[in-house]
Amino acid sequence: MTNEPSPWGRSRRRPRLTRRGRLVLVAGAVAVSAAAVLVPLLTPEPEKPHRPPPPPQHKLVIPEGRRASQVYAAVDEALEVAPGTTGKAAATAKLKLPADARGNPEGYLFPATYPYDATSTPAGLLSFMVNTADQRFGSRRIADGVSRNGLTLHQAVNIASIVQSEADTADDMGKVARVIHNRLAQGMPLQMDSTINYALGRSTVDTTTADTRLRSPYNTYENQGLPPSPIGNPGEVAMHAAVAPPPGDWLYFVTVKPGDTRFTSSYEEHQRHVAEFNAARAEARATDG
Repeated sequence: MTNEPSPWGRSRRRPRLTRRGRLVLVAGAVAVSAAAVLVPLLTPEPEKPHRPPPPPQHKLVIPEGRRASQVYAAVDEALEVAPGTTGKAAATAKLKLPADARGNPEGYLFPATYPYDATSTPAGLLSFMVNTADQRFGSRRIADGVSRNGLTLHQAVNIASIVQSEADTADDMGKVARVIHNRLAQGMPLQMDSTINYALGRSTVDTTTADTRLRSPYNTYENQGLPPSPIGNPGEVAMHAAVAPPPGDWLYFVTVKPGDTRFTSSYEEHQRHVAEFNAARAEARATDG
């Protein structure tokens, strides 16, 4: 047996760290921790997908009183599609129309300014117009007027379309509406030149005797009651006049000249007004010729 220390004894001794050694280890640990914090901050964000700018918007103005055929042509032109495209779309589009409109949007293409862009379609614009009419014509004021006069909404729109075509001012619109109500109540034909113009696809203030004999359901000289459909697309003023006309006994009216519409309950007085109108028209034609 020797006196040399056992190698097992040496292995059990743990090295002692100096103060300097401890500081070195601590400093190294801090450096590692700081690096771990900085790594996420320096990681670049993933690139966002490129989104093209939205297409530029344009505006389509539909004036009051325009007929459906005129609205279709305006939409065709605005969207730069072939003539007749919007008319075909109207026949198949699922439009929110009253049942008695029978799928005909005449009267419900509400006159307003509509935005459109390169993604717009004829059916989409028509739906926009019809939905706007549904909102505007569904107001409490109009609904109460429709009920108070014993009308359906479609009948009220029909009356409003004639009012819009026959009158130029809000005051005259109310009086024209009263003439229509009075004639309907007395079973008189409406005898409105605007309905004949609609049947003939024209706009004029001159109606001949031959015109009044036109064979058409829109000839309100020959047929009693309202025409089969509205004859244009009325605005809110005409619609309010149709359901809330002022009181009056008027049965006749004629616009002798712009800004001068005469209303009366006397046929004889009306005939004198018509004579003045005819004289004014003859003078205008002589001047123009």
